[in-house]
Amino acid sequence: MSRPELTGHASLFYNAKEARKYDSSSRMVGIQREITERAIELLKLSGPPPRDGGRPSFVLDVGCGSGLSGQVLEEHGHVWVGCDVSRDMLNMANERIDEKREESQTNNDSDSDDSSNDDDESMQEEGQNRTRRREEPSTGVLLHHDMGTGLPFRPATFDGCISISALQWLCYSNTKDQIPKRRLMRFFSSLYKVLRRGARAVLQFYPETSEHAILISECAARVGFAGGIVVDYPNSTKAKKHYLVLSFERAYKAPQGLTGAEGALLNDGDESRRTGVRVADKDPKKAGNKRNNAPRKKKGVGKTKEWILHKKETQRKRGKDTRKDTKYTGRKRPMRF
Repeated sequence: MSRPELTGHASLFYNAKEARKYDSSSRMVGIQREITERAIELLKLSGPPPRDGGRPSFVLDVGCGSGLSGQVLEEHGHVWVGCDVSRDMLNMANERIDEKREESQTNNDSDSDDSSNDDDESMQEEGQNRTRRREEPSTGVLLHHDMGTGLPFRPATFDGCISISALQWLCYSNTKDQIPKRRLMRFFSSLYKVLRRGARAVLQFYPETSEHAILISECAARVGFAGGIVVDYPNSTKAKKHYLVLSFERAYKAPQGLTGAEGALLNDGDESRRTGVRVADKDPKKAGNKRNNAPRKKKGVGKTKEWILHKKETQRKRGKDTRKDTKYTGRKRPMRF
């Protein structure tokens, strides 16, 4: 199965049919809930949680989709704003928010009708119990927006930011105007502005290659973020998850994964294995010496015919002009005289 990022723009892939299928899948709902719980754990919002009488945090959910991650934020007592590029996914999120508000209104009306017929003592006891059982209305607000164009919010607005399975879309271009590096820089620079100082961001994503993870982390570091990539279950094919954990603290180091071993996508040293893949400023002395850091090409390894056909098929899916396949495609040239 090909990656959805290769089929075109996210708003075209997540149409009404795909959005309904995505939201009704119990497997997908369970995975999204598990990832969101892990993201909230890595976010480490300041102060006690709202369940213990603390102040609710104002969290930004980038690529909120059908609102599955926002629902988990509400269960933790936080207020959230979600943005997504797919209108059909936002329609699913709107339906969930409206249903929750109707349930809350219905429960509140039934509580008021029943309490009018009770005695004073029983009314106080049952009123306390109903308050605990009462369904609170949704605290989410939705916005149709492409994160690759930057986040349209005021500076220092949010206490934290999460993103579930959305960041990797910025590594692909669907038109000539969409340059992945520029879109990533717009996103991270605007994210740096809209977060309050001391806040953190946890962005879960699925990199197709290690180059995508490097590109994402370098763009985040260039705008001023510190942190790193936390890899949970690095030895598992299905359970492996990447979390980009960002902070304003320059000395901040990414925590370890759930198995205690990070996947060193950027650095292979002992420091990266202990703290995760670091997102830190480059050393200007080492950055100037590009010849030593450049990867060496292996001799005698050419591009096979299968590799060329796969590359051309990928280019066609991205909408680029590609020559047709012929019997000469991938054929080795004769030896020189």
